[in-house]
Amino acid sequence: MPKALVDVDAVPASAFCLTDELTPFASGWHAHRRHQLLYAARGALHLEVAHAQWLLPPQRAAWLAGGTRHRVRAAQPATLCTVYLEPSRVPVAPEGECRVFVLPPLAREMLHYSTRWGPERAPRDAVAESFFSALAHLLAEWAAEPREWRLPRARTPELERAMTYTLARLAGSATLAGAAKAAGLSERTLARRFEDEAGTSWRRFLHDARMLRAMELLAEDGARVTQTAYTVGFESLAAFTHAFTDFTGERPRDFRQRVARGVTLPPRAARTTRRKRGG
Repeated sequence: MPKALVDVDAVPASAFCLTDELTPFASGWHAHRRHQLLYAARGALHLEVAHAQWLLPPQRAAWLAGGTRHRVRAAQPATLCTVYLEPSRVPVAPEGECRVFVLPPLAREMLHYSTRWGPERAPRDAVAESFFSALAHLLAEWAAEPREWRLPRARTPELERAMTYTLARLAGSATLAGAAKAAGLSERTLARRFEDEAGTSWRRFLHDARMLRAMELLAEDGARVTQTAYTVGFESLAAFTHAFTDFTGERPRDFRQRVARGVTLPPRAARTTRRKRGG
């Protein structure tokens, strides 16, 4: 990630866009004084903060408040498009240290357009200043309906080992007994630790991890729904389609086609889809 060597807090301009073509990579834990709007124009990014982790395919972005420790990785090539803003440039910041949300079409177009102003831009460029002011004013509105498509992070070594075991076996071989053995705990103790420490059950963690992995796979060029279903541990396409639709609000084939076309699904449309299904 060569352009990540830029000291974003030392750039003279108060707002700018940083772009990069990423090969598979993993950053270390870090934080910026500036606010950040993290986005992948192509591919998918994995974002982690202290207690949660998210997948960011092209239809979603993440707001990271200044000072938030985080790390990012990409399992496949991705195009980074991230905007940094001085806190003074954001009149009403989204609540919380991190919010992941669906990008409306206007937001996507504005992020693409922002790439013309990189870290080297003139600090007093009047057009750039006006553009980033408009972007900053719209952030709170865009992030007002965050999506809980995330996984919890472990806070203890035992749960981290159990999660690592589970995430490495999404194709179907993961079991509670195996996760407990990896953690060095009994099954009952592990189940209780998941509830107490991660706020979820082990089975729900496995299910959500499979759905997020499916979303990542379906965002890749040439993705096939049937192969994706088997790769994330489902024995039938029908069962996978039902689970994916319940999780995301749209069928996997529709999701794949939409991501390939670069079309976003507004949050209200997703909720309407779920209501029609009775969810």
